[in-house]
Amino acid sequence: MATADLLLHPVRLRILQTLLGSGELTTAQLRDRLPDVAPATMYRHVAALTQAGILDVVRETPVRGTVERSYRVRQDQALVDDDARTTMTKDDHRQAFTVFTGALMADFDRYLSRDDAEPAREGVLYRQGAVWVTEEEFAELVDELEAAVERRTTPGDGRTRHVISLVLVPDKATEG
Repeated sequence: MATADLLLHPVRLRILQTLLGSGELTTAQLRDRLPDVAPATMYRHVAALTQAGILDVVRETPVRGTVERSYRVRQDQALVDDDARTTMTKDDHRQAFTVFTGALMADFDRYLSRDDAEPAREGVLYRQGAVWVTEEEFAELVDELEAAVERRTTPGDGRTRHVISLVLVPDKATEG
């Protein structure tokens, strides 16, 4: 598993979010999808993620005297594991959440900037709900949610990629 510092860098997080569920993409394709990231910055962060084992090079194609690589996320490595999370300070969590929400907002803005974006028709949702669960039920809920997403990570005919972002926060102020 990777460290929080490696995964929660704003540019690296956006690269991972772009690659998740996309199969494989070249650096040029990533640059097309993240046009605000400078090419040198993109290459540097892709290299860091590859060196850390979070991205796999799945194809190398000769292109005009150079080699174009296609990358895929190793989803099992693109997680901040339990041990790393327990060593994070409150300020580390605050910073990580800020990076996460910033990337989420950038994704949403990029979507809304498309001329063909139709949020209501395309099922855009942003909802918040509350559940009352024991620690064991909470662990089961997290496992169920992760399994539901995992079952739907393969591209296919008629499938449209949707990005699901999930935040779980205890609300101890309302405990009964």
